[in-house]
Amino acid sequence: MQLVVGKIGRAHGIKGDVSVEVRTDEPELRLGPGAVLFTDPASAGPLTVESGKVHSGRLLLRFAGVKDRNAAEELRGTILIAEVDPEERPDDPEEYYDHQLIGLDVVLLDGTLVGELTEVVHLPYQDLLTVRKADGTEALVPFVSRIVPTIDLENQRAVIDPPVGLIDLGQAEVAAGDAAGDAAGDDDDADAGDDAGDDAAAGADAGDAEESR
Repeated sequence: MQLVVGKIGRAHGIKGDVSVEVRTDEPELRLGPGAVLFTDPASAGPLTVESGKVHSGRLLLRFAGVKDRNAAEELRGTILIAEVDPEERPDDPEEYYDHQLIGLDVVLLDGTLVGELTEVVHLPYQDLLTVRKADGTEALVPFVSRIVPTIDLENQRAVIDPPVGLIDLGQAEVAAGDAAGDAAGDDDDADAGDDAGDDAAAGADAGDAEESR
């Protein structure tokens, strides 16, 4: 089983180091010294990690045989791929490999089928699950426990509890309409209250004027 674990970015310095966009939850294992990685395009590899370090929040790697900045720049944009035993599981039971998730049925808490999980999108701030719905459209679901409370590998399904509008945009429009209606009602009440207050103030002024006379 092959998994994408990173993408090579800019060259760093003059000795062959490159920045790497990490696409694995286990960079120490997949991108550590000695790791042998396949590449896309295949002609760029395989690459063996010689050393690595974190600099200004970025992972920098040096590959065997890449000795200068020019050679490092030639690798820019290369996808790094690790060979993984399909039976292997992450050490943390709350973590999953992409291949474990892709293909799962995505259902709501009540069991209603939403669609199929087709991709895991790794972003710097969080992961997103791409769900292809029955009508062919796609939805992006944040992979956080509040929204995805259950991953049931035994029954091949991911249970989600999405906020209104995440899956069904029509629901979001209805909710927005209801909110606008509520706001309008509040404004009417406020105006009515203001009018009543103005009437009361006018009455008080008239009373004061009569007493002055």
